[in-house]
Amino acid sequence: MDRIKRNERMAALTKWLTEAPNKIFTLSHFCDQLGTAKSTLSEDIDILRKTFAQFGLGKLETVTGAAGGVRYRPWVSPEETQRFLSELSAELCTPTRLLPGGFLYLGDILSLHDLVSKMGVIIAQQYYDAAPDFVLTMETKGIPVALMTSHALGVPLVIARHSSKVYEGSAVNINYVSGTDKHIDTMSLSRRAVQPGQKALIVDDFLKAGGTAKGMTDLMAEFEVEVVGTAFVVATETPAKRCISGEKALLTMNVDPDDPATLAVRPSDWVMDLAK
Repeated sequence: MDRIKRNERMAALTKWLTEAPNKIFTLSHFCDQLGTAKSTLSEDIDILRKTFAQFGLGKLETVTGAAGGVRYRPWVSPEETQRFLSELSAELCTPTRLLPGGFLYLGDILSLHDLVSKMGVIIAQQYYDAAPDFVLTMETKGIPVALMTSHALGVPLVIARHSSKVYEGSAVNINYVSGTDKHIDTMSLSRRAVQPGQKALIVDDFLKAGGTAKGMTDLMAEFEVEVVGTAFVVATETPAKRCISGEKALLTMNVDPDDPATLAVRPSDWVMDLAK
């Protein structure tokens, strides 16, 4: 193999690390790929770490121990998080977005991969230490942000459905009470999708009373899976008492149902507290 120059190594390392967020790579792996000594490679990684930090491109972390190495974690600074969500709030504060039942139209926002990707990173970085084994969402509107969250965490996405599909094999089905209108719905998940003892992060697009989120939590209990958190793009300020607790929503919405002009969307309190 021809001698690989430092700038070439740096380009390769950047691509490998950023394409596999939260995955631990051993130095030996990179040494084999690049034909470089560990001491030289450590210098390269130190340069990348400083560059990523300088330009807010994420974090390179060294993991110690027998299975240690280096991993890349996407990261959005508290200041950038607040700026991004404030701009998004302004975009959503349009009375025509208000839907019957007090819901908010998010379809166009959730189809823009650059916006959804940043939402996913902001959510994921709140749960890096919790180390979920997968991200769970309910079909269908929550899938884009859940997928981007799972990518940032480096874990699979699992999708619960309203009914089981024959191509998914045997499934666990539960009934749950919708928190909004109190009707009974069904939720289904393939028995092969998750394993007992795993940890799940629940991500969805909209939170009102929390019936669907509670259903997903109950579904995980059937699989003996621990839920380490619940996160949403938008949550309403009311009702004050929900079916779940401890949730994190990027944005908070408030409106008088009889007056769409009162629609107000803002970054949630925990977001505004990040830089304090």
